[in-house]
Amino acid sequence: MAVAAALGSLGAVALGTFVVALLLRWLWDALVAVTRFRATCRQLNKFPIPPWSNWLLGHTGMGQSTEQGLQQVDALVARYRHGCLWGLPWLPVLRLFHPSTLRPLLSASAFVAPKDELFYSFLKPWLGEGLLLSHGECWARHRRLLTPAFHGDVLRNYLGIFNQSTRVLLAKWGVATVAAGGGPVGLEVLQPLSLLTLDTLQKCIFSHKSHCQERPSEYIQAILELSSLVIRRQLQPLLHPWWLYSLSSDGQRFARACATVHAFTADVVQRRRRALARLGHQAWLDGQRGRSMDFIDLLLLTKDENGHTLSDEDIAAEADTFMFEDHDTMASGLAWLFYNLAGHPEHQERCRQEVQELLAGRDTADIEWEDLSQLLFTTMCIKESLRLHPPVTAVSRRCTEDIPLRDGRIIPKGVTCLMSIYGTHHNPDLWPEPEVFNPLRFSPENSKGRSPSSFIPFSAGPRNCIGQSFAMAEMKVVVALMLSRFVLRRDTARPPPRRKPELILRAKNGLWLMLEPLPGVA
Repeated sequence: MAVAAALGSLGAVALGTFVVALLLRWLWDALVAVTRFRATCRQLNKFPIPPWSNWLLGHTGMGQSTEQGLQQVDALVARYRHGCLWGLPWLPVLRLFHPSTLRPLLSASAFVAPKDELFYSFLKPWLGEGLLLSHGECWARHRRLLTPAFHGDVLRNYLGIFNQSTRVLLAKWGVATVAAGGGPVGLEVLQPLSLLTLDTLQKCIFSHKSHCQERPSEYIQAILELSSLVIRRQLQPLLHPWWLYSLSSDGQRFARACATVHAFTADVVQRRRRALARLGHQAWLDGQRGRSMDFIDLLLLTKDENGHTLSDEDIAAEADTFMFEDHDTMASGLAWLFYNLAGHPEHQERCRQEVQELLAGRDTADIEWEDLSQLLFTTMCIKESLRLHPPVTAVSRRCTEDIPLRDGRIIPKGVTCLMSIYGTHHNPDLWPEPEVFNPLRFSPENSKGRSPSSFIPFSAGPRNCIGQSFAMAEMKVVVALMLSRFVLRRDTARPPPRRKPELILRAKNGLWLMLEPLPGVA
């Protein structure tokens, strides 16, 4: 009995000691957290704070993905110029819109300033560990392995696809003008341009012709549905938790669309992988002669410094990411470019003359790789349109360590930074009369001395858009062929479009323009 009592006493002492140790550890962690929070607050207090709606909710409900929301960004930029604090008092976000605050983040490594998962987690079941969502060493390795796939020598082989897919769309619009008696016809342009870019990407990535511009495609419809479902989920906070979303009708539709996309991509990758294993490297390469290698081919062949290849899952994730990222951003960029040229006929005509002079005396009306560098004014118009209407209006980063700014302020570790591409592009300190469409801003003489961080439609630094050269090449081809066949005008019977920033910059009720065939062009 005495022994049992002694053991019981020892057990009680041990348990008490354990509880005290846990309590002390909790108090220590709490003290560290409070100390870190106070230090963070001291650093953040050096940034201006716009008036709150109230002390508890901060700016909740004040920022909207609407025309009014973008006008609010204009007002913030006009008042604060470099950046400001936003959000809940206990969950602040730094909104940045000037090179002085953006440059340190843009130039930081992907390990120091990774993307903030809060803004991208909804895409994870669809895109997996592609470049958009991956972090750390996984991202760095994939970036190194994918970079050769976007080299100029590879991109030049896609020009034929760009021309071919664009002509399909122009033929459809030509039929619409004939049906309207050969005169101007009003058309919504963003949705057909989205199908055009999807058609192009499917050929460049998979060498697959879905004819999605002419008839429905299950794979293409799944991608369009996934994009719309992600946007809708962002606007419904109750569906943000994954377990709750998976039970909803939207969540089940999302899962089915993901399964469709993943099945298509996996089938292509696995068939190519089996062919490569069966034939051997050289025989497989010999079998590709006579056709350009597509994105999947290039990723199957690429190896890292240790001789390791990408897995099937890695390749599928990168292909799905490329399809998602590029189709919507290019469609948005082209649609707003058409809109801006339609509102400035003098710039549109100068672009058209540039294209006509380039194609004069040729047997073919195709735009070739060497032509792209000759479209100087057209390129200026594209850049000015991307400044005025950037397809992606903001990107987020979450710092893993303190980042010092040149003025002595510090962006504290753990703080989310919303780098406003739209705000930077509309900052009057950088762009006088920012609401005016003026392509001459990008002339060589006017570009001298301008900070590269002033114009960031494709982001900048180590995590810039790897496909920006692909996107610029396709935009040049599409607009050149478009202007060689049609005149663009704004539809004055409709109210001006109301901008709607979602995953990309859209217009609330579509982007409608008047198209009129050029005289004497079949």
